[in-house]
Amino acid sequence: MNSPHWWRDAVVYQIYPRSFADGDGDGIGDLAGVRARLPHLRDLGADAVWFTPWYRSPLADGGYDVADYRAIDPAFGTLAEAEALITEARELGLRTIVDVVPNHVSDQHAWFQEALTAGPGSPERERFWFREGRGENGELPPTDWTSSFQGGTWTRVPDGQWYLHLFAPQQPDLNWNHPDVRREHEDVLRFWFDRGAAGIRVDSATMLVKDPELGEIPQREGSPGAHPFMDRDGIHEIYRGWRRVADSYDEPRALVGEVWLADPGRMARYLRPDEMHTAFNFDFMTRPWEAGALRAAIRDTLATHAPVDAPATWVLSNHDITRPATRYGREETSFDFAAKRFGVTADLGLAQRRARAAALLTAALPGSVYVYQGDELGLPEVEDLPLDALKDPMYFRSGGTDPGRDGCRVPLPWTEAGSSFGFGPDGGAAPWLPQPEGWGAYSVQAQENDPGSMLSLYRSALALRRAEPALRGSELAWFDGTDEGDALVFTRGSGAQALVCAVNLGSKPLPLPPHSRVLLSSGPLDGTDLPPDTAVWLRP
Repeated sequence: MNSPHWWRDAVVYQIYPRSFADGDGDGIGDLAGVRARLPHLRDLGADAVWFTPWYRSPLADGGYDVADYRAIDPAFGTLAEAEALITEARELGLRTIVDVVPNHVSDQHAWFQEALTAGPGSPERERFWFREGRGENGELPPTDWTSSFQGGTWTRVPDGQWYLHLFAPQQPDLNWNHPDVRREHEDVLRFWFDRGAAGIRVDSATMLVKDPELGEIPQREGSPGAHPFMDRDGIHEIYRGWRRVADSYDEPRALVGEVWLADPGRMARYLRPDEMHTAFNFDFMTRPWEAGALRAAIRDTLATHAPVDAPATWVLSNHDITRPATRYGREETSFDFAAKRFGVTADLGLAQRRARAAALLTAALPGSVYVYQGDELGLPEVEDLPLDALKDPMYFRSGGTDPGRDGCRVPLPWTEAGSSFGFGPDGGAAPWLPQPEGWGAYSVQAQENDPGSMLSLYRSALALRRAEPALRGSELAWFDGTDEGDALVFTRGSGAQALVCAVNLGSKPLPLPPHSRVLLSSGPLDGTDLPPDTAVWLRP
């Protein structure tokens, strides 16, 4: 992965630092724990590591409420340790991508504290969205916008003004019309690029620019780019400036956007050659386990990316999404934040088979692949956490109806036994979220010498992905006669080095495509048939 365009087909492993590995025994994952476990990522076949926020934070939203972009939270370690980690990872062939959260900061950030002290009409408040309220005495919020975490988007301060927060009240939105905000974030990019970060993941990338009039959201869809705070046309000027910063380095840095948009054409605008390099493919990740839905997502994704010559990304889950080793075993296998509820049952055996097949499917597609920590172990969602252990604001702001995202953030198991299954040292503090009994059966230790394990499947798939010339480049050809039905069958490459990927998403065995040999399968084959919920890579 020495190419300057490494990001086009990289395997990126996502680390949620609090839950990856605990080096000092305080029950919280940290950078020391990550440094000790870097060989696991090398052996897995990752090319890069993306860290969710590791900055100083009060943790009102799992670190996405940043108090200081230039300081590591003491729970994780120090800036010197982060610099050492970036260097050590690169020595193992792993680039580092850090998370930047530009839409908002923590209410403990120095700028916001200065704004509260300075009062109405001050220059300090202009960096945020402070407004007078509606009503006779300003007792009503300036708008009726709804938060991404449910509830309102405005909080009133003692002097009577209100401030905007599209997420939790502890996350005041920045005013991106202000030159200080733009200058500060370009400086933050340089700060991390100068320390060796190979890329930046941009959180909530579509939400930065707001209409200064702060109008209500239209009941009917308006003209593209006219929403008062989502995907406004002015946002692209910001990312063109960021791209100039990224391109100014001898080894150009990469920009990866969290771009949640229903309109593929609007999403592609963020990937023009002078803006971001890649963006997360949420359409594919949230589709149900159905051949037609996934086929459409693949085709639409590739068609959307082709005109701007950007690589697609393939993601099965992340720190916000119900894990595939549970989600794919439910009656409803798609994902929707609004539909999350307690007590939804899942067939975990079925989900495991489908998650294995999905791993081979995504690894065979053109573009880059993201693996969320623990998916390579087949970890299920932990859905019976004690209510008093839950931390996620989505649970609290929903009034307890939404279980939140803690179930996919339970600390990883590294060993079969031990007080925290190897997450931390034996005898250390209990993990910050409780691990289930039997968690050790999913551990790295339990799986690494088992050729039939999920971990072995991931290692084999990613090794072949790196070795096979057919799995490079952007071309994909659908197999004749597979435009409909329960199978996804496509060819990568051509000639003697071509590779066919076939996935059976139906309920009955299907004939294998013509082939000379089997390279890898997600489960046992049935003679010349491909069983349900199974994927295979073939040499034609």
